[in-house]
Amino acid sequence: MRRHYTPELFQNVLVPVVYGCDFAPALKLAQWLTRDQYITLVGLVGLPEGESLSKAAVPARELRATLETITRNTALHVQTRIIVSYTPWKELQHIAAEERPDLLILAWPCQLEGLKIQPAEAFLNPPCDIAMTCRTPSQSIQKLLVPARGGPYAELALRLALAIQRHTHAATTILHLSTSDSDHAQDAPYRGIEKVVKSLRDEVTHVAARTPNPAETILSHARQADMVIMGATARPDLVGSSIGPVAERLMQEDMQGLVIVRTKRPMSLDIGGEGNGKSAISILVDKWFAENTYHADEFADLKKLCSLKEQQKLKVSLALPALNEEETVGNVIHTLKSQLYDEVPLLDEIVLIDSNSNDRTREIAADLGIPVHIHQQIIPQYGARRGKGEALWKSLYATSGDIVIWIDTDIINISSSFVYGLLGPLLTRPKIQFVKGFYQRPLRIGDKVQAGGGGRVTELTARPLLNLFYPELSGVVQPLSGEYGGRRSALERLGFFSGYGVEIGLLIDVLEKFGLSAIAQVDLQERIHRNQSLEALSKMSFAIIQAVMRKLEHRFERSILEEVNKTMKLIRYEPGRLFLDIEEIAEQERPPMIEIPEYLERMKYPAP
Repeated sequence: MRRHYTPELFQNVLVPVVYGCDFAPALKLAQWLTRDQYITLVGLVGLPEGESLSKAAVPARELRATLETITRNTALHVQTRIIVSYTPWKELQHIAAEERPDLLILAWPCQLEGLKIQPAEAFLNPPCDIAMTCRTPSQSIQKLLVPARGGPYAELALRLALAIQRHTHAATTILHLSTSDSDHAQDAPYRGIEKVVKSLRDEVTHVAARTPNPAETILSHARQADMVIMGATARPDLVGSSIGPVAERLMQEDMQGLVIVRTKRPMSLDIGGEGNGKSAISILVDKWFAENTYHADEFADLKKLCSLKEQQKLKVSLALPALNEEETVGNVIHTLKSQLYDEVPLLDEIVLIDSNSNDRTREIAADLGIPVHIHQQIIPQYGARRGKGEALWKSLYATSGDIVIWIDTDIINISSSFVYGLLGPLLTRPKIQFVKGFYQRPLRIGDKVQAGGGGRVTELTARPLLNLFYPELSGVVQPLSGEYGGRRSALERLGFFSGYGVEIGLLIDVLEKFGLSAIAQVDLQERIHRNQSLEALSKMSFAIIQAVMRKLEHRFERSILEEVNKTMKLIRYEPGRLFLDIEEIAEQERPPMIEIPEYLERMKYPAP
């Protein structure tokens, strides 16, 4: 079954439809944030205490008719039930707890009056992230302003702005406010936001302003904008009594297009601490995940892909690394060659990069008409190292395509979608430089198969390391997947670890050289292959940790690992005894292929 991925930053927005209140401003904001089908409407009728609830029969019928009309005329998700209550706000809180929306939108003042609450009450203990819109602008949104000093709610304000920008193409300005007496510590919460803004420099404009009067400064800039999105106060001494002096001042001005937000996330007691800005990186990751995650089925039209390849005058190479894969290599080659080379010319070149197999792997490939290279014999003057990474590095020398795709040859359920799925983003989006595959990986234990039980090194080693040191990559589902590829112009500028660290090393290098937006990932559904022993996975983890440490050494320009750290003690069990064994697992790194003179000559590149 195909998994669904939405390109939206907000996937479920809840808008209350309160009887007697205009919900159009809240609905309009919701439509600017997301697609119609991800907006949930729910009907509420509030009555004064002491009145019989039966008096709400007619209003409930009218409200039900309104919702049914919306259902017929739009793609909205509408709850047809109507809730009648003396305390409609509490009912709405219960609904939000059930629906678990990404955002609840309220229109001020009408909807809040219908819900019998004041703005401060709505913001005190929100059931989910909340946005209050004050006079939605009637005109189109062309300029967005996000005033920010950092803190927990500035992140949500920026997220809203990016979502609205996606649908309206509005120009977005981040206004960083600091008071005249602000010091370095007081500006600490903004650093997380600042990192995101720098990463989005092609999409947002950053303006810094030091001012003793934030409200006046925001007003001055707001007069040039169509919409202002800002966080409510995060000061503990104001909670429960105010949404903040700046927000209140802007509301008093009856500013068109004002949106005030607050997260459900508990507020840190240390409002001025740097930690309040660090989770802002999730905005960048969520945006990337929404925009750069694909499913292979999106690219199943092979003729269209071939047309795109021809229009861009690109050549595509498929390199198949192999070591003793006689059981599966034949089916892998036959499937991909017949469907993507013989029937439809999506691939221009298929080569096997063998690591000196001692079974029939090379013979099988040759019999199927595929050029075979032994990686130890490619540019032998640079030596021969063991490991898959070495084979991938040398495959750049052995191939000639503008795009290079790598597919492992131990896949039992191989499908052409593994290749065209990876090619899709590279052929449809010129800015994408590198594409990773991901999939379900069943784990075979004896005669039983455990769905989704594979990827143990990914979840126990790779992803925790990336979350810790490279949080921008925390949205990559399977950073160690063996199915990936990219543009030669990018790959030839990357260093390659020779062993198990190659995948995570390439991913980190692409991030640091080209940015997160240059990476895409594609759901290839399911990959069935033979599972490795726990000892083998332990060695793999050791190599991956080494690779990440090496990348950190480059970043901080200081040594972290000593040579002695390249040996790993393994625990051995034999009948009657337990002992330690030592094995050297040293992750060596090859330089970028663009630095190899023989490669420059082969590719007919000018000498540096």
